[in-house]
Amino acid sequence: MAEHPEFNVLTATCPSRTSLARITNKWTAMVVSTLGDGRLRFSDLRSAVDGISGKVLTDTLRELERDGLVSRHVFAEVPPRVEYQLTSLGHTLHAPLRALGNWAEKHIEEVLTAREAYDHRR
Repeated sequence: MAEHPEFNVLTATCPSRTSLARITNKWTAMVVSTLGDGRLRFSDLRSAVDGISGKVLTDTLRELERDGLVSRHVFAEVPPRVEYQLTSLGHTLHAPLRALGNWAEKHIEEVLTAREAYDHRR
C-alpha cells in the first residue's frame, strides 16, 4: 500500500492548498452556506446569493462538484430541471463556513470602526 504524504497547507506544493483556496473563496462560502438548508434549483440559488452572476455561480458549482462537495441532479422533464445539493463531504464544510459567516455578521461593526480609525490615521 502506498504511503500518503503529510499534507500541509503552508507548503507551496501541497494539494490541500488549492482546496483551502477554493473553500475560502467568498462565493464558495455563500453557496455552501445556502445549500446547507437543502437542495435548490440554479435560479433559486442565484436569487439566494445576492450579487453572484450566472457565470460565476455556474463556475463555482462546477468546481464544487469536481471537488465532491456538491452533487447535481438532472430531472428528465420539459423544460429540464436541475437541482444542486451538498454531498456528505459538503455537509462537513457547511458548519465551519456558516460559523465564519456568523462571525462576520456579529463583528462587522467592530471591523468597520477599526477600518475607519485606520483610514483616519492615514
